[in-house]
Amino acid sequence: MIKPVATVNVVPKLPRKLKRLQELAYNLRWAWDYETVSLFRRLDPDLWVKTNRNPVWMLGLISQERLDEVQNDPAFMAHLDRVCADFDEYMASKNTWYEKNYGKLNKKPIIAYFSMEFGLTECLQNYSGGLGVLSGDHLKSASDIGLPLIGVGLLYQEGYFQQYLNSDGYQQESYPINDYANLPVELQRDKDGTPIKISVPMPGRELYAQIWKVQVGRVPLYLLDSNVPDNHLEEDRNLTDRLYGGDRRTRIRQEILMGIGGIRALDALGLRPDVCHMNEGHSAFLILERIRQMMIEHGLSFQQAQEISKAANLFTTHTPVPAGLERFGFDLIDEHFTDYMKELGLSREQFIDLGREDMGDYELFSMPVFAQRFSSGSNGVAELHGVVSRKMWQWVYPNVPEKEVPIGSVTNGIHMLSWVSGEMRTLFDRYLNPDWKTREDDPEIWKGVDDIPASELWRTHERRRERLVAFARQRLREQLTRRGLSQMEIELADEVLNPEALTIGFARRFATYKRATLIFQDVERLKKILNDEKRPVQIIFAGKAHPHDEGGKAFIRDIVNLSRQPELRRKIVFLENYDMLIARYLVQGVDVWLNNPRRPKEASGTSGMKVIYNGGLNCSILDGWWAEGFSPDVGWAIGNGEEYPEEEWDHQDYIEAQALYNVLEQDIIPTFYTRGSDGLPREWINKIKASMKKLAPFFNTRRMVQEYAEKYYMPTFDLVSRMGKPNEATAIDYANWRLNLEHVWKQIKIKHVSVDKTEVTVGTEINVTAVIDLGALTPDDVSVQLYYGELNTRGEINDNSSESVTMKPISQDGHEYTFQGKVKYHATGDRGVSVRVLPYHTLLPTSIQPELITWA
Repeated sequence: MIKPVATVNVVPKLPRKLKRLQELAYNLRWAWDYETVSLFRRLDPDLWVKTNRNPVWMLGLISQERLDEVQNDPAFMAHLDRVCADFDEYMASKNTWYEKNYGKLNKKPIIAYFSMEFGLTECLQNYSGGLGVLSGDHLKSASDIGLPLIGVGLLYQEGYFQQYLNSDGYQQESYPINDYANLPVELQRDKDGTPIKISVPMPGRELYAQIWKVQVGRVPLYLLDSNVPDNHLEEDRNLTDRLYGGDRRTRIRQEILMGIGGIRALDALGLRPDVCHMNEGHSAFLILERIRQMMIEHGLSFQQAQEISKAANLFTTHTPVPAGLERFGFDLIDEHFTDYMKELGLSREQFIDLGREDMGDYELFSMPVFAQRFSSGSNGVAELHGVVSRKMWQWVYPNVPEKEVPIGSVTNGIHMLSWVSGEMRTLFDRYLNPDWKTREDDPEIWKGVDDIPASELWRTHERRRERLVAFARQRLREQLTRRGLSQMEIELADEVLNPEALTIGFARRFATYKRATLIFQDVERLKKILNDEKRPVQIIFAGKAHPHDEGGKAFIRDIVNLSRQPELRRKIVFLENYDMLIARYLVQGVDVWLNNPRRPKEASGTSGMKVIYNGGLNCSILDGWWAEGFSPDVGWAIGNGEEYPEEEWDHQDYIEAQALYNVLEQDIIPTFYTRGSDGLPREWINKIKASMKKLAPFFNTRRMVQEYAEKYYMPTFDLVSRMGKPNEATAIDYANWRLNLEHVWKQIKIKHVSVDKTEVTVGTEINVTAVIDLGALTPDDVSVQLYYGELNTRGEINDNSSESVTMKPISQDGHEYTFQGKVKYHATGDRGVSVRVLPYHTLLPTSIQPELITWA
């Protein structure tokens, strides 16, 4: 290969009247604005498809003749003017949710959202699956509501792999190169035009990276790229080649770049975040860089800086599967952080203690443990996931009742406008409140679904099913052609699937706990279900297995080989290379979205939420979001939420497969095929309407991001604001107070607790008095609580029924204080009472702190 002596950036030559097409192309608002997409498609429909729906690349390929033609086309220019006016109004609007609720604040916060992947649109392959699509939807809704948020991540030269199947149905991976010059990304440069670069420490050297920006509506997303000449080692230039590629050493280096490098990149851009949101633990090393900044800039000790910086960090965990958590061996910590430890003033043991997790026979450095310990707020991504997370991480908070472990939950959602079909949009425009696009979280909006005539709703959905079948046939032809099959076999692709048959979709990451092959437990029974001539059923599968997940790859091979059996060939299709385009066709066209993970291993899942807005229904295990979304009038449940120990998993698979067949045979299929005299499945349509009315207002990212803002972002910003600058008295006094607790907490002793009555009638109050030696602390430093609840069979207070009430100091004798509290019982039975002491400070985010709780 010959290296160039200079680089020339060739950009489209657009006529003056069409200049704004470039601005529209580089702002990914087009990814969820139907009119903008229509404009680019109108420019050249074939080129739009050929470029994988990438307007930047499209503008670089389009002929000058076509540009001249459209600039003289009054209809096209009117369309362009309309799109530009709408774009300008969106970008400049002050009438956003954020402005209405927080616009009067003296200072607008900078909220930095860190994620390993962002799924924004199919032409920008910077995502692998659900986590990335959720991150992309988070940014889109943050833009829609005007939230001052910034995204931070990595830009991958190859991204996640492209999937294709060999003749045996076994997954193969390819890694085509992303051409940044023809993608909606812009290199960030200084005033002289020089690319802005940052560096992070690597063993014996610095790793350099440049910064690219993706504009997502009002929200900028900054992505780091290590493929720069400053990195002399090929392994450094290749570090950002692949998402989730390489070995553990590659992974820790990517996470150092994203965490430490992400903070340095924002600094280089003149952005100092007030709040940092870690979406999963991959970016947790940002904690160290924020502490280091404070130490250098304000002369603080590590311990002081850690307490002050902790207030500004938030952490969201996405997996209840322990194997899916990010952990590193101490050898990798030693290799990459020995010099950094010295800079922070920490010994090796002190550094490892930041994220130490006991794995039984050995220990590892756990990124989620590290992130939790250094965040003011943590959350799971569904109600059930919050429960599972509190159980999983209770060990981090010894002696704290499970339900009080400080991990909350914000249930995931989807960005509606990115996923609702054009046909369904038209229907909503006709019958819903005109504000439906900007108030999708308002239940009043969705009551209008009742006004949609059943026939129109059903015909709209049927058109989308027909489009899905046509798309699946086309994709199948392409797959068979790639595999080199005969022309006869390729032409048979046009016979698969029936545009009028009940169509089930199953598409997601092929992790083994998601049990993609559960429906094949009894193949003969399944064949009878699918091949009923009067009531046919068909299934479309899609999804990628991680390159190292042999179990997931085996699932794909099994499905593909089963689909080749004569009785199943027209009934089951596996679509290769699952991406956002395939996902859109599926969620907009299927009748039923199937999800059957092994409860409680699905943190949330969001794919099933997307069918809500497109007239599809869900059939799922009661796990993740469906555990809180399900009711019999909106869809179907497989089982009743049972959980099985690992040794019974085979039995569980049998039981739940039978339950799935039963619900198909007895509920889903009869409901779909029971038609009135007008040919409409009235009961099915009622379920669609009930699903939209009940689920649509909640399972969207507008509600989700507003909830993050109200529960986490804005309270965190308020806390940071009240703390003031790190070198000011308020912050330093708080840090010193918090550090002092570690030294004096063991002095606390609950000397005596007395109850004035041991037998009472319902509705009677009892007084509880506690004498407590607070040592070097005072009542202002603590919260003394009366803890009470029902007793279990072992005579212990039942966590689930427990409550607490604050006790008040009534007298003092030296270090000993007497506290009193009252409790009233409203039901009969044996009840237990205890007393506990927790730390208290107006700047302490929560009184539940590791190792700081004393019980009577």
